[in-house]
Amino acid sequence: MTVLLYSLLFLVSVAVTLGTCALFTNAIEWLGKRFNLSDGAVGGVLAAIGTTLPETSIPIIAIFFGASRAQAEVGLGAILGAPFMLSTLVVPILAILLVVYARLGKRTAVFRLNYPDVTSDLSFFVVAYSVALACVFVPSKLVHILAAIGLFSLYLYYVKLKFSEVAEEEEGEGSALEPLFFARKAAVPSFGLIGLQAALGLAGLALGAHLFVLAAETIAGALSISPLILALLVAPLATELPEMSNSFLWLYRKKDRLAVGNVTGAMVFQGTIPVSIGLLGTDWALGPTALITMVLAVVASTFLLAQAAWSGLWRPWLLGGSSLLYIGYVLYLYWV
Repeated sequence: MTVLLYSLLFLVSVAVTLGTCALFTNAIEWLGKRFNLSDGAVGGVLAAIGTTLPETSIPIIAIFFGASRAQAEVGLGAILGAPFMLSTLVVPILAILLVVYARLGKRTAVFRLNYPDVTSDLSFFVVAYSVALACVFVPSKLVHILAAIGLFSLYLYYVKLKFSEVAEEEEGEGSALEPLFFARKAAVPSFGLIGLQAALGLAGLALGAHLFVLAAETIAGALSISPLILALLVAPLATELPEMSNSFLWLYRKKDRLAVGNVTGAMVFQGTIPVSIGLLGTDWALGPTALITMVLAVVASTFLLAQAAWSGLWRPWLLGGSSLLYIGYVLYLYWV
């Protein structure tokens, strides 16, 4: 009965998230419009930070206020699970959805992206996460502190670059901006209404993620799923639900730059800020199971970066292949 009840709660959490992500994405688009920001700044910074801030509280609370090593490990799992899931699962799902939407006649089966932006985002992530990976093999607190300062500074530089980009008017499918939901008759809605709608949308996303975590933890406990799997796979799936929902909706609306930028921007954030928290608050000594997630995230991201940089085109069938890394890791945890 408990599993059934929380399975229903799981469905409710997804419904809440999908409903409020429409509010949030609509408000974020208008905020970018009012400030004349580029799609990179809107998707890669505003949307990415907005949807990742609530989940960033998980490692902060677990690491700095937790009373046991187990809680610190949960914090590390939250830090490492997000980049792994974004690079090996979320991007492949975007590619699969692109094909599905095209088959349904909703759009074309080609990503319409500014590939230099994609290359820049992935380069920032690969460099940052490789530094974090290298720190695992250097058990020096001073090195970890310097690395954390460097990663934090790198993210500030990334934000500076995004906000210095010139906004471009995107033509063709998906270029139209829908009226603000809270002011449908206003040609140019006020900042107050845009902010109110964005705040309510973000609160709804946080609520949906919280309900998802509650349902997932209860179901995992009832089915005797190990805490490690919960920390590295189930919890990140819940906390990345807002990013996934935003990107899926933007992809459906043919706003590919925002959809992909939201994911790659979240990867840059997750590979710098939460990682800095882990470097400062723990000894950053990872076991093989956790270390593998970092290696796979770097491999998957490098693969995505190579496609964008060398061919200037993301092929959906190749992106979908990255999911094999995620599936392989799940099978590895099952057999360990």
